[in-house]
Amino acid sequence: MKRSAVVASCLLLLPLTACGGTATAGSDGSTITVTVGYQSKTINTVTAGTLLRSLGSFEKELDALHDGHTYKVDWQDYATGAPITAQMTAGKIDIGSMGDFPLLINAARGQQLGRPTRLVSVTGYNLRGGLNTVVTAPGSELGSLADLKGKKVSTSIGSAADGTLIRALRRVGIDPDKDIQKLNQQPAVGASALAGGSADALSQFVAWPGLLAYQGKAKALYDGAQLNLPTFHGVTAREDFAQKRPDVLEAFLKAQTEATDYLDAHPVSAAEKVAEATGLPAEVVYLYNGAHGISTFDPAIKPKLVSALKQDVSILKSAKLTGDVDVDAFVDDRYVRKALGADYAERLSTGPAPVASEVWPRGARQVRTFKSPAELLRHVARHEATIRAAYVPDATTGTLWFADKAVWVTDGGRLLPFVAPATAEVYVAGHTGARVITYADALRRAS
Repeated sequence: MKRSAVVASCLLLLPLTACGGTATAGSDGSTITVTVGYQSKTINTVTAGTLLRSLGSFEKELDALHDGHTYKVDWQDYATGAPITAQMTAGKIDIGSMGDFPLLINAARGQQLGRPTRLVSVTGYNLRGGLNTVVTAPGSELGSLADLKGKKVSTSIGSAADGTLIRALRRVGIDPDKDIQKLNQQPAVGASALAGGSADALSQFVAWPGLLAYQGKAKALYDGAQLNLPTFHGVTAREDFAQKRPDVLEAFLKAQTEATDYLDAHPVSAAEKVAEATGLPAEVVYLYNGAHGISTFDPAIKPKLVSALKQDVSILKSAKLTGDVDVDAFVDDRYVRKALGADYAERLSTGPAPVASEVWPRGARQVRTFKSPAELLRHVARHEATIRAAYVPDATTGTLWFADKAVWVTDGGRLLPFVAPATAEVYVAGHTGARVITYADALRRAS
């Protein structure tokens, strides 16, 4: 079948000048280029980026418009949200996806420069904040956030991970502006700094903490879910683009919903598609995007997430990254409501799947779910050679983590996993007889 929607693909991570375009008529008067900025390795945006692109859903929706135009989709890949905002406010990107703190900066910059943007949907979220993690080197003696005083900490200033770091440090009495040396680095640079010893810790967003832990290059120091504050990524669109091309934006949001439904129905296949497109290990993608992963995907703009966004404004203001941001004016769910129709109200009321322990067997197209971490450990102990990955939820926050990277505690006959050592120690301190054990010991006890 002939398709009128044609993809003008840009290679991953090319410079800004490598590809461009806006939603305007071409020289022939009938071709419209829609430019989408996304972050391939920020994998809880995949339903508006990597997976969406892989499935071709947006192009199919544009093809179905039958409005006399030929559409080209120009996909531009970035490491963080900041350059997407810069290109949007320059009128060069029409639709972009980024985290909650960058979304607020996007709103502020758009307003300042007379190119207002609007939050039009959500990609992935975690209601407790588990999408961001602080990690240290594998051999580091740092055991808790309190140990970061006087240390060098790498993060991307203005990112969701930076917001987590600021909040978490303040909770333990550390001034993030005075008591640490903050290194403003892109995730890959920060990972290299941690490995090379020029940074003592790294605070980053998905998928970097999980990737480094999986590779044995880092261990968790702080689980962002300890904040118990929602964090999410979303889709922002230029207001002038939305007003001029509402049908195109609606087509994008319908395609995003299709990608979301595909991810929910085929989590293993979706993880493998994203892995193939990004070069990330599929096991890491599944940690975040799996059936019981850290991220829940839903395009609906839930009130809890809007409320959390409002709380984020004060953090950005204190860091002098923005002034006041009118969140209510920034949030515009009209387009996603229209795209989803009657389903929107139901999606607003749904939440994340219950936490569960999972094993991904080698060569399998499905994962196995277990009722408890101890039950998972018994299975792993008997079938270790056939296990591709094993995942367990933190006993207090519910954040999924790799079973062999978790901190294990024995408490009577119970075996409990934790993402970070400090969280495990808090549990041990409150339960007489409980103590931290190694993963190998946990496997022996389970079997």
